[in-house]
Amino acid sequence: MDDEVRFRDLSVTLSGVAGENVEVPSANPVNFHQAVNDPKGCEPVVVDGKLFLPPSDRPLPLVMVVPGSLGVGDGHLAHTGALLSEGYGVFVLDPFGPRSVTSTVANQTQYSFAASAFDVLAALVVLSDHPGIDPERICAQGHSRGGSAVLTAAMRRFADPIVGEGVGLAGVYAVYPWCGHQFADPTVGATRMRAIVGEQDDWVSVQQVQAQVQAIQVGGGDASIRIVAGAAHSFDRLEALYEIPEASVTPGAPTVYVDDDGSMIDPGTGQADPGITDRDMFLAAIDAGFGRWGAHIGSVGDQPDVFRADMLAFHTEVLGPPG
Repeated sequence: MDDEVRFRDLSVTLSGVAGENVEVPSANPVNFHQAVNDPKGCEPVVVDGKLFLPPSDRPLPLVMVVPGSLGVGDGHLAHTGALLSEGYGVFVLDPFGPRSVTSTVANQTQYSFAASAFDVLAALVVLSDHPGIDPERICAQGHSRGGSAVLTAAMRRFADPIVGEGVGLAGVYAVYPWCGHQFADPTVGATRMRAIVGEQDDWVSVQQVQAQVQAIQVGGGDASIRIVAGAAHSFDRLEALYEIPEASVTPGAPTVYVDDDGSMIDPGTGQADPGITDRDMFLAAIDAGFGRWGAHIGSVGDQPDVFRADMLAFHTEVLGPPG
């Protein structure tokens, strides 16, 4: 795909289904605290994406696909095609184009992680009102930064103030998610969650992903994890493993926990501060020596097939058959 062209401006047909542009009123909270305490006061933004709905005489279950730091790519569209072939509806969210962002690989602070999760909830509201979609059967599948977004969107401490207690995703499939920010109360309600991550991932901390899943389980949530042996970041891609030298990563940095009111808790002091932002914590991690340049993406052998089978199994288990 051409990075200079907005995703909305492309004509995309997958598995015989043409994508339809859908706009989503969302917001740009400066941090989790603002999103939780003043969701209507956050800077507004309209994001968009493409909705793919196979022909059906009844509302369909749907998977929302949320991209990572490189934006919507061919891999996300390949997964969309696979889901469409199974009869599911798919919405591919583009959080970058509407914000005039092309990549967050070198700088993850161009907009907040709270904004990423806000987009997911805003899209859930819009999609739930669509007559062709079953609002009780919507899953969100996020990759990398998108994986962090769908996980946060499932946290009731984050979601309830934004969309209300009765609104939630049926399932969350977090694909090699960055879990450096975690709500201290990881209650996810009825949302079923699964994470999948490569054993050799050098973008994110596999241990932080494990800890997030374990916390959800301890909190009574339905959560599971699969660690794929020998796999790196983006092992679902149909391309050989290679390094992105401009990637700015801090996989060894301490976890930043988020208090019930959305305030980040400084790992160094243990104090919650509503004014702390993503940038503050990333700079602190770099100052402490955890930052480095360069990380790898790509697959080896049958890893993309392993991913696709796991992806389809999760969505089928949560959403049931499309009919």
